[in-house]
Amino acid sequence: MTDHLTRARDLVPRFRERAATWDRDRRYCHENVADLAEAGLMGMSIPAAYGGPGLSLKEIVPVVEAIAGACTLTGRIVVEGNMGALSAVMTYGTEAQKALAAELVLAGDKPAICITEPGAGSDATAMTTRATPVPGGWRLDGIKHWITGGGVSKLHLVFAQTKDGIRGFLTLPGEGLKVARLERTMGLCGMPEAELRFENHFVPDEMMIPNASFGALIDAYNTQRVGAGTIALGVAAEAADRARDYLDRREQFDRPLSEFQGLQWMLADMDTELMAARLLLHDAAASADPFPDRTKAARAKLMASETAVRVVDRALQMFGARGYGGEEPLERMYRDVRMFTIGGGTAQVLRNQIAAHVLGRKLPQRRQVVDAPKGADMAAE
Repeated sequence: MTDHLTRARDLVPRFRERAATWDRDRRYCHENVADLAEAGLMGMSIPAAYGGPGLSLKEIVPVVEAIAGACTLTGRIVVEGNMGALSAVMTYGTEAQKALAAELVLAGDKPAICITEPGAGSDATAMTTRATPVPGGWRLDGIKHWITGGGVSKLHLVFAQTKDGIRGFLTLPGEGLKVARLERTMGLCGMPEAELRFENHFVPDEMMIPNASFGALIDAYNTQRVGAGTIALGVAAEAADRARDYLDRREQFDRPLSEFQGLQWMLADMDTELMAARLLLHDAAASADPFPDRTKAARAKLMASETAVRVVDRALQMFGARGYGGEEPLERMYRDVRMFTIGGGTAQVLRNQIAAHVLGRKLPQRRQVVDAPKGADMAAE
């Protein structure tokens, strides 16, 4: 056990007590972020040369699971304060870019990664945000949608089209960057999901990530996938623990619910699936060099996210009407965990990636337009 995991577990009771507040008030957990920064849980992946402890992904994953079990929102902040955009900058950025990212994250900033657009979700290469060269830098114009932390994050990693393909740019809030609107989400209600508008937003030359293609930068996103799967796992493990304890406490027909075989089998399935997901996540984290293996990350997130939805659903079922109400956190967990089969790579896109690995070739996703022979019956289309 690392010192950081011990510190995380020390914060769990505090975060668990506050979790319902962020959900109810739809408010970002600034108080929790201050606690995370003070405990050194933001920027754990940052090398010592930039002020961090330089922990491996495998060492960070248990910290995420512990925090997420207490508060899904805070678990998400830990992931994005150690993985994703930060991983890309610390691998491909210039010395100045790395120093900037480290300073902000160690102080508590959760960087925002800006890929998704209204017309470019899973098909990220369809993005239309453009970076136009201007004296001294670049002008960004376009719309980014479902940007986690929009309006809260300081550091933004923005992907935009250039004449040389999609490139990554670092920027901070300023003229030409505004939050157009916030989505009202089903779960993770304290985390803003924003539409950001870039209108003649200037980015200096030194803030473009150098010598890194879109594909290389996206490889860094595999850390985020492992992190997202770990959040889902943490929530589900907490739900399973609560269900187990409830079955021992609750009596019907003059005996504890835990003595009914049907419920025992549900617990056994939950435990087995959680352990399988945990092993896949740890295996993916251990493969990081500097990023996790793409297929291992896809398998791990797929298994963990879908397992979490099933486990939390079963746990809520075990609580009956009590789980459906607001007295227990199960209904909040149910809403929170549903996002993880969507964000950071949908379960269906991940299956496509895994299938391509199994088949040994990448299968085309875009419709292939082929000229029909003369006289062909087009009614079959």
